[in-house]
This record gives sequence, C-alpha cells and structure tokens, in this order.
Amino acid sequence: MKNNFVNDLQTRGYLNQCTDLVKLEEMCSKRAISAYIGFDCTASSLHVGSLLQIMILKLMQKHGHRPIILLGGGTTLIGDPSGKDSTRKLLKEKEIKKNIQSIKKIFNKILNTTNKTTKPIFVDNAAWLTKLKYIKFLRDVGSHFTINKMLTFDSVKLRLEREQSLSYMEFNYMILQAYDFYQLFKKNNCILQIGGSDQWGNIINGVDLIRRLIRKEAFGLTSPLITSASGTKMGKTEKGAVWLNEKLFSPYEYWQFWRNTDDRDVKKFLKFFTEIKTEKINELCNTEKNINKLKILLANEATKILHGEAAAKKAERTAKDTFEGKGIGSNLPEIRVKSEEVVKGINLLDFLSNNKIISSKSEARRVIINKGLKINNLVVNDIFKTIKQSDFKEKILKISFGKKKHYLIKII
Repeated sequence: MKNNFVNDLQTRGYLNQCTDLVKLEEMCSKRAISAYIGFDCTASSLHVGSLLQIMILKLMQKHGHRPIILLGGGTTLIGDPSGKDSTRKLLKEKEIKKNIQSIKKIFNKILNTTNKTTKPIFVDNAAWLTKLKYIKFLRDVGSHFTINKMLTFDSVKLRLEREQSLSYMEFNYMILQAYDFYQLFKKNNCILQIGGSDQWGNIINGVDLIRRLIRKEAFGLTSPLITSASGTKMGKTEKGAVWLNEKLFSPYEYWQFWRNTDDRDVKKFLKFFTEIKTEKINELCNTEKNINKLKILLANEATKILHGEAAAKKAERTAKDTFEGKGIGSNLPEIRVKSEEVVKGINLLDFLSNNKIISSKSEARRVIINKGLKINNLVVNDIFKTIKQSDFKEKILKISFGKKKHYLIKII
C-alpha cells in the first residue's frame, strides 16, 4: 500500500522525479520526516511560479511531516544561474535581509504555524555560507566535484551553448546548494530536498555530497515546471509577475488571475493549487458542464489559501458586481492620479500605455477603434479623448479593457 503523502504527491501531479521513490516511501511510512525547499530572496515577494513548491510544503504538514524553508541570504548574494540567460543584479546584504522578512510573511499566511510538530522551520544559509574559509572549503567540499560533471548540468550547459557568459561566481552556486543540504542534514535531520525540475542537477549534487562526506542516504525530489496550455510561463501576465504579496498584487487581481485560467488548465490547476480532494476534482470536472463555474471555484479556493476566505468572497462579489451588475466594483486594482493632473487633462492613449493597461499607444488606438474600451461602462469612441474631472464620480473612474480587465482610477 502506498504511503499517503507519496500517493498525494503523485495523484495531484506534484511529482516529477525522485532519486529513490521506493526507499523514500518506506521512510515516510515509518516516521515523520523533514524536507526542505530553498528560495532565493531577490525581491520582496515570491510570485505564483513558486506556489507549487509551497503547496507541497503544505501537503507535507497535512501528513505530519515538517517543512524546512531555506531563505537563501547567502546564495542570493551570488544568484542561481538555473534557467537564467544572464547574471542577476547583485543585491546588498541589507536589501536581502529586508526581502527575507517580507517573504516569511507569505509562508506564515499559507502554512500551518500553530502545530508544534509540523510548524515550519526557517533557516538562512548566510548563517554558514558567509563564515566559510575558502581554502578549507575547497579542500573539504570542492574536491568532491568534477568540472566534467558540472559542465553537464543544464544550468551551466544551456548558458554555454547559447554563448552567454557565466561567471565563476554563478558556477559555484551548485556547490553551495549541495553544501546547504549537507548542513541541514546534519543540523536538522533533513533527509529530503525538493525543488523544481530545473533544480534536479543541483539536488543530486547534495545527495551525492552527503553520501561522500558522512556516508548517509538522503533523497531528492522535483516537481514539474509549469507552463500554461497556451505555452506561457506560469505566473506571468501582460502587467508582469503575479506576486504573492498583496501590496504588489491585490487579492482581487489574484482572484481574477485564477478566474482567467485557460479552459485546458482548470483541472490541473485545481489539483495543483487547491486542497480539494482529487477524487472530488475528478468528479466535478466530469459532471460540471459549465467551465466558468469551475474557474470560479479555482479562484475562490486559491485565493482563500493565500488571502483568506473573506478576501476570496469579497473578490467574487466585486467580480459579479463588475461583470454582471455593471457597477464600479470596490475591490478592483487601483491606479492613482493627482488632482492637478486631472485638472490639466490626461491624454487617454498616454495613460493606457504608461500604466500598462494596454501595451502601447498604437495598440490602445486599435482597441478604441474596435470599441474594446469603456469608461464607467460606456464605450469610448474618441481616440483623442482626454480624461477630465467630469469623467470621475466621487473621485473614481473605471476603465474596462475587454470583458475581464477593469481598473479603478482614483484622484488623490
């Protein structure tokens, strides 16, 4: 009989590769384990591209296992080359520490922090990486890595094949990540590292280093990298990343992101990003003929996990009011303008382009000509229109682009 945790990993589609699934399953059946996922802290928030890994940590807790969250204060100083075309901008330590504190809040919202046995452990690899003695590290750890093997990993190979520069600093990243796993194995009895499929090579290095240095067995597991059915990278929109921090991406925008899921992705995303049982999801997808109802369910459940049930219900009400009731909607994404700007008059094409409501002035012109833009639910016909004080109702104006994109413009 399969272990429940491993079984859920497979049925929800979270499992891509594992170094030894049979042995890991045996281990999970015998006792609670600790596993870690590392997150670099290059911004004040993670985006929805990291959400699958966080859902795996949440699933671990559900089955009595303990997640370790490594917030890479040390490795962020260098930057992970995996999947990158160029070297990341280097951040100062003070900025990284500020990002770490901000990112922690996201995990504390999504994960269970009250259960003593499964409460997440937060670690910062700066605690050991910034104290390394270079010559000793090269002798003790570097001697277990061969350049031949390191050149075969995708994070290195793809950059070199595209003739894009890879700094020696970045080249060392995989050794430092392997060392992280070794440290957590020793200090926290962490037997499993989890990551996206692009981390497979780095994870294997950690498993191998633990075996070489202390002759112990550790495990590595990856989740699939997610792309939408249309082929776009998960978590990207026309306006940029779908952030998990509500200050950068409002609960309504987050709800609307899930509501706009491609029909072909709905079932998969219900399994990935909600806690509804897979049997129930299969049943709903087989019996519910109205795909929009499933999308609303996805939006409600995904938003509830991050922002809470009240925020999810409020977002749904706002959407219903906006799309069906022709109302302004109180919880739409906001763009603020100064009163003196409005008095002078704001060129509509410039405004749409500058605020990334529409990608360019020429595209905005085309949308207006095709009657695809509304102000306060009325179609705009004039490509030379200027936004004036009279367009606002109690200092608020609503711009609608197509059927699903709505913005509140507020005078401050």
